[in-house]
Amino acid sequence: MKYTRLTKEQFEELHQEFINFLATQSITSSEWEELKKDKPQVAEEELDVFSDLIWEGVLDKVNYLEHFSPQQMFLFNITQVEIRLIAVKIDNEEIDITSRAGYQWLQKNLMDDSVNLYTSSKVLQEDRNKDIFALIQQGAVITKGDLFRYFDEVVNE
Repeated sequence: MKYTRLTKEQFEELHQEFINFLATQSITSSEWEELKKDKPQVAEEELDVFSDLIWEGVLDKVNYLEHFSPQQMFLFNITQVEIRLIAVKIDNEEIDITSRAGYQWLQKNLMDDSVNLYTSSKVLQEDRNKDIFALIQQGAVITKGDLFRYFDEVVNE
């Protein structure tokens, strides 16, 4: 398995897609029930293959990720060639940008001496999706990139 297995809730959400997946494997509903009962290892493998297919489809479309902690914000732009990072670090432990008040403080005080902006980029090596998945496993979430684009303009003024 390349990624992680989908959760029970995710499988429930993707119930119809899973049925279609089994159909492409020529597995009927009754055959699936038999597999689960008589060959649980084979059924587990099918769940893993389906999970990887779903992850691949999602990761192929990812262009932006964000990861927040109380004093840091990491904004990623992922192309086919590289990952660009804009990091915002607050050198004031009283400010928590994961809270509404802390985030509002950041918006109003972007040029404050305690706010540091960093940029970096890394050329993707072999597997773009695995790099994205690793960031998600560390807590990053998929976004539309509004924050990245905003900070990209701030950094490049």
